[in-house]
Amino acid sequence: MQIKPLPQIKIVIIYVIAGSLWIYFSDMVIGTLFSSAEAITAAQNIKGWFFIAITGVILFYLINRSFNDLTRANREVVESYEQTMHGWVQVMDLRHKETKNHTERVTAMTVRFAKLAGITDEKELKNIERGAMLHDVGKIGIPDAILIKPGKLNEEEWDQIKLHPIIAHDLLSKIKFLQNSLDIPYCHHEKWDGSGYPRAIKAEEIPLPARIFAIIDVWDALSHARVYKAAWREEMVLEHIAERAGQHFDPALVKIFKENYDQIKEEG
Repeated sequence: MQIKPLPQIKIVIIYVIAGSLWIYFSDMVIGTLFSSAEAITAAQNIKGWFFIAITGVILFYLINRSFNDLTRANREVVESYEQTMHGWVQVMDLRHKETKNHTERVTAMTVRFAKLAGITDEKELKNIERGAMLHDVGKIGIPDAILIKPGKLNEEEWDQIKLHPIIAHDLLSKIKFLQNSLDIPYCHHEKWDGSGYPRAIKAEEIPLPARIFAIIDVWDALSHARVYKAAWREEMVLEHIAERAGQHFDPALVKIFKENYDQIKEEG
């Protein structure tokens, strides 16, 4: 396997070679063209300024090219992560028997809702997008017999379902690229009044992205048919969310959701 030199080593080698050739040939030219000490000194000064200017341009070109190479390589790594995430999503939706495009729908709606809630930082929005995509990644550790059971879960089965945010946390926290996207997978089943899981945290202890996503997730779950239930009528879904403001949901976010419902829904 061929080992490529590090970019900084290549830059130093090129700089040393270019500088050495410049000094050698420029001294030869000056010695040929000038004979007096004054003229040689003046020419050497001019040569020095030219050297600074030319090597500055060369260094800028080399460093800029290396920076672009690193940026491209980083972008390719990010794209490979994104493709892997989309693969996970497809597997999860198929396995969980979700409605078509469930994850893409709730992700788009959550990002729109987050913007309406005042989140404008692009990095934070990207973390929210990734967290929404992976909100149920922890269900990979839940048996199919429980995950797609058509009837009501018993207490033991429900206890196992409640483990999926913890499984998600344990899985994603080991991936540096996704550590800032943990809020939704870990906390989207927490409730405003503290009755949620897995940690029973309440109110603003629950990360804002998770509070935003909780509303979207419930809206989507009720609005679409699942193996264990029929779809609810839209007015019933909205009434359910409004009734649970201050219990399940952040009341301020419910207000924003209701006021901007058509915009948010359109994203899905």
